[in-house]
Parts: sequence; C-alpha cells; structure tokens
Amino acid sequence: MTPLFPGGTSISDLAVYDWECADGVHGGTPHLHTVSTEAYVVTAGRGEAHTLSAAGFARDRLEPGSVLWFSPGTIHRLVNEDGLRLVVIMQNAGLPEAGDAVLTFPAPVLRDPDAYRAAATLPEQASEDERAAAARARRDLAIDGFGRLLREVEERGAQALADFHRLAVEIVRPRAASWRELWNGTVAAETERTRAHLDAVESGDPAHLGQATVVRTAPRPGPRAFGMCGRLRTWTPLTG
Repeated sequence: MTPLFPGGTSISDLAVYDWECADGVHGGTPHLHTVSTEAYVVTAGRGEAHTLSAAGFARDRLEPGSVLWFSPGTIHRLVNEDGLRLVVIMQNAGLPEAGDAVLTFPAPVLRDPDAYRAAATLPEQASEDERAAAARARRDLAIDGFGRLLREVEERGAQALADFHRLAVEIVRPRAASWRELWNGTVAAETERTRAHLDAVESGDPAHLGQATVVRTAPRPGPRAFGMCGRLRTWTPLTG
C-alpha cells in the first residue's frame, strides 16, 4: 500500500466541471468537509473558489500556482472560467471517501436522511452519460441550496451558517464510529509511528532507517470518476 503521511494525506488530479450553472457561471458542487482539511494547488486554467465560513462569503482568484486551504466547515465551490485543473490534497485519507463531505442541498433535503442519500448518491451500474447527468443534477440541487443559504446568511447572519453546520453533523453522525475505527488504523497509527521514530533517533537507534522503501504509483485505469467538483483522477500503488 502507499505509505501514509501523518494526517493521512491523499492526492488527486481534478478537472473542474465546465457545465453551466443556473447563475450563469460554470463549475462544481458546493460542499463542506466535517473533519478533514483540504487544499487546492492550481496547475492549469483560470477560475475562482467561492467560500462561506465564519469569516463570511469570499471569492478567491485561481490561476496556476495558486494554493488555497479549507479547514472543516468551510463551504467551498469551484468556478471554472477556462480549463481549470487542480491537484487536490486531502487530510484523513479514507474519511472523505467514507462520506466526510456534506453537499449544500436545500434544508428540507438535509433534514431527511433518505432524501439526502438519494440526492447525493450517483448510480453505480450506469453508463458514463447517465452518471454525468446524475452528477450534474446533484450539482444543480446543491447550487440551489447554496444560493438559499447565502440569502439566509445575509438575513440572519452567522446563525444561518451555524444551523447548516448542525444539519451537516446530523447527516454524518451515524458514520462517526466507523470513521474513528478507520482513523485509528491509519492516521493515528502513522502518527504513533512517527513518535516511535523520534524516540529511536533520540536514543541513537537507526533500525527504522533500514526499512526504507520506494513505492511507485500509476493512475487508476478507466475514465475519471465523477467527483463533486469535477472529474477526478486518483492513483493506485504499484509493487517495486
């Protein structure tokens, strides 16, 4: 398996959707992460990141070389103006894939676990065109909810965002125990491994250096996955 960094860092290559939204711009699905920090490193194209956090609504320009970080709870949306491509760096590898993200669907959908799951889940056994249509419908519903949330924040201030955060936590709370088990076996274990390495160096023991290895990776075969913000390319480890 691919060696982990403390923090369980993973990377993916993201080609941001160029589908037009109801508000006239092109881009991805607004969402937040409940326990993981995320970073964008822009590699090509132009666009913006629209965010909503305790600091309010913000727009950040994105161009090659731009780097933007999001701590848990930051709602973020990518706008693609011209071929926007990113390397996405995620904390807590495994947790985002296990449902750490919550999309900004309208409140009635967020309050109904079955409705949320139906709106957020893409069909597995479907053609590329069918999956694309489902991803676009999911994106459009989240854009609708994001617009409503922004209006609520203008009217009610920080309490509107706090109410959304409460709904987001309720959506993912049933998964928290399984997340903790996954985290203990990966992120926490790797942090403890680093602690052991520090102890070894402090005591003058170089044994762990003799276990050094190199792991090569290659892009996973097949078409890019339909992510929340665009088409994702991930990597799989190779032996060697």
